[in-house]
Amino acid sequence: MVNNQVPEADIIRYKDSTYEIVSKIAYLIGVPKRIFENEHEPPKTEVYERLEQDKAARIIRHLCIIRTAIERNFKHINEKMRFDYTSIYNLPEYIPPDSMTQLSADGVNFVRKSSKKLCHHVIEINKLIADRINNCKKLFPLWLNWQYVKNLFVMPNGLTEDGTKAAADIYYSHLLFYPYQVYINWTPKEEGNILYNDKKFVTLLYQWNNDYFTEYSKVSDAGSYVKGSIYEFIESSEKVVIVVDCENSDPYKLCATLRNLDRQYTKKISSIILFDDVHAASAWRILESFTAIPVEHMMIERVKQNKSLVDVMLISRTCQEHYKNNVDSFILVSSDSDYWGLISSLQDARFLVMIERESCGPDLKNALSDAGIFYCYIDDFYSGNTEDIKQGALFKEMYRYIDNAVRLNIFEMFDEAIRTTRIEMSSAEKQQFISQYVKTMQMRITDSGDVVLEFKRK
Repeated sequence: MVNNQVPEADIIRYKDSTYEIVSKIAYLIGVPKRIFENEHEPPKTEVYERLEQDKAARIIRHLCIIRTAIERNFKHINEKMRFDYTSIYNLPEYIPPDSMTQLSADGVNFVRKSSKKLCHHVIEINKLIADRINNCKKLFPLWLNWQYVKNLFVMPNGLTEDGTKAAADIYYSHLLFYPYQVYINWTPKEEGNILYNDKKFVTLLYQWNNDYFTEYSKVSDAGSYVKGSIYEFIESSEKVVIVVDCENSDPYKLCATLRNLDRQYTKKISSIILFDDVHAASAWRILESFTAIPVEHMMIERVKQNKSLVDVMLISRTCQEHYKNNVDSFILVSSDSDYWGLISSLQDARFLVMIERESCGPDLKNALSDAGIFYCYIDDFYSGNTEDIKQGALFKEMYRYIDNAVRLNIFEMFDEAIRTTRIEMSSAEKQQFISQYVKTMQMRITDSGDVVLEFKRK
């Protein structure tokens, strides 16, 4: 089977996938630009254009393009070099001149005077790729095993003549199995198009490394039926408000849901009201930084530490929004069945419910279905683009911890040291000592995670 054909089983098994990862891989390994420009092919043009602005990505791409060109045309290029004494620079019919020009513009040159054989050029390219591929690690999310990705680019034993020959033999004898006939380091076999979409590629990538990938919400998105139902609900509403039970919802999954809905529809949502408890995830407090919809926080204090009042306040405010502010439609984000009383009592209001698959019991889902109320799982929306809100929440909590745990003023520290040691120093001496030794203080982190502050001393 030619590598870009799509088996029927793949269409069913890998449906609703995203294309971010495969587009980046396709760019880096050197898949031709025309593939990106073809709307019927998986790699996306917007990813190509984005990575074209990244020097590290650009260098890896053009090194891989030239390596593939050499592998595919090794015999012809080798004969030209041996018998016609032709330089690799003068073979545009085999070596893409645009890639040579771009590498030169980016300050990269793999041609060495000592390179007497064509395989020496391949060795130099392999060396450059191995040295530089880690510069592209930042392009991929933390949840994806970088070592598995990196392995695709590093030719086995590729710094030796025997290694380059072995790789070339495997590549040429299994050419049709390689993605778009571009060289990568793998054991080629009939897999269809391994860059068909993110779900298929990541599944195979982990299998090749004797591992299993299970976090499919990172590489798939809710289907057209789910999104279409949400859009239809919003379109047929006069005024829509999202009410969120923060105790019984996940901020990262909701952020993923909102980000993967078309802004053309979500701009009609007037606000998101968060009913937050002091024990709820702190990420709720930064949600407004990651959505264009206005966010209102309702921080609910506890009368008793073991009793939350979130459900009472949510019900009260929802009724107020309906009767006082003329909100006719609510998107309720909660997996708590206690809100069925609210839904059934506001018969003039319309509800759409977003729940979590593992947190919502069958009773609520049956009641919603019987009442003809649409519900969907926020777990099903693509969550691979929520790293920024997760990092934002982590940094917020780490800064809070630092503020509570650490208070160090270098001038107070130095004055205390002067008093304790009874050393007399002039103002000029003090300033010089502080500039030379105190302000140059460095931080070191031990293997156990302890932070050590050290002075630079001659």
